Amino acid sequence: MLKHAQVWRAIDRLAQEHGFSASGLARRAGLDPTTFNKSKRMTREGKLRWPSTESVAKILGATGATLGEFVSYMEEGPDGGVFRNIPLIGMGQAGAAGFFDAAGFPAGAGWDEIPFPDVGDPHAYALEIAGDAMTPAYRDGDVVIVSPTASVRRGDRVIVKTVAGEVMALEMRRRTARKIELQSVNPSHTERVLNVEDIEWIARIVWVSQ
Repeated sequence: MLKHAQVWRAIDRLAQEHGFSASGLARRAGLDPTTFNKSKRMTREGKLRWPSTESVAKILGATGATLGEFVSYMEEGPDGGVFRNIPLIGMGQAGAAGFFDAAGFPAGAGWDEIPFPDVGDPHAYALEIAGDAMTPAYRDGDVVIVSPTASVRRGDRVIVKTVAGEVMALEMRRRTARKIELQSVNPSHTERVLNVEDIEWIARIVWVSQ
């Protein structure tokens, strides 16, 4: 749940990162210069006053910042607003040998990189979706952030790599000692049931850029 202080912290940090004061950011976005003043963040009666969705949208447009970047600025402490470069690869390349180690961590050359807020997994990577297996949840060209160390539970959307080199974005339906049942979000695709020994690794999707 969002907190009042977090949202205002994100606005202040966004302004700072782009070389503005809070009033300068408001002016740049075409808003009244006093929109984000400290005095506007609480009423005289002590009631919390929140920025409007429209004002947030305007400052994102004025700075070129993404919503993910804005959310990262909400975090308290030195890591708030800190981006790091994470590896990026296309779904078509991911099945080839040499891009992942045995644990499903990105390895080897041939990766691109994109900046992204820290997700708490040093082995996280980005994968560009190809095909329609996850339509309408994910479209061809969407980028998902994958965390190889995150636990996988029923209902999670995951990336699966088989021993044969097939890489798929699917939804975990059921897991037993011998088999794993996976379902496509796209109803035109059939359920996949794989033997555990035929799976090289499974990693959970933790974020998607659409």
